[in-house]
Amino acid sequence: MTSKVYVAMRVRATPERAFRAFVEDIGVWWRPSTLFQTTPRPGVLSFEPGTGGRLVETRAGGKVFEIGRIRAWEPPRRLVFSWRQANFPLNLHTEVEVGFEAVGDETRVSIEHHGFDQVPGESAARHGFPDAVLLLRLAEFWRGQLSAIDEGLS
Repeated sequence: MTSKVYVAMRVRATPERAFRAFVEDIGVWWRPSTLFQTTPRPGVLSFEPGTGGRLVETRAGGKVFEIGRIRAWEPPRRLVFSWRQANFPLNLHTEVEVGFEAVGDETRVSIEHHGFDQVPGESAARHGFPDAVLLLRLAEFWRGQLSAIDEGLS
């Protein structure tokens, strides 16, 4: 199986503004998913800026779950972070790379998510889907997230 999905969308913003919206406003635009849950009960996502910072989800009541760590922090061009879903086997992380590229007066925001080939076939994280369907659903998930960012920038 190929282990990555790639989706991209143009948003009506500069790369600087799009990067800031992605990392600073993720708690506003993020759409929880029943298939790709980061925690059993959705909370509010946030980034701790800079390489080594965390992507966390804070639930009502204050409990904080670490979803991943920032591996590359290159505003306004690139962000790379590890990703762990609630139903992943222990110690398994995938990786998300987000690019921000100026295209005229817009920005192409691209997301490449790879590493799902590490998720065992019997894992609940696969929802019983064959590889191709799992990756299609993951691409749909990220496409929805990009649409949410674009809506937030309008």
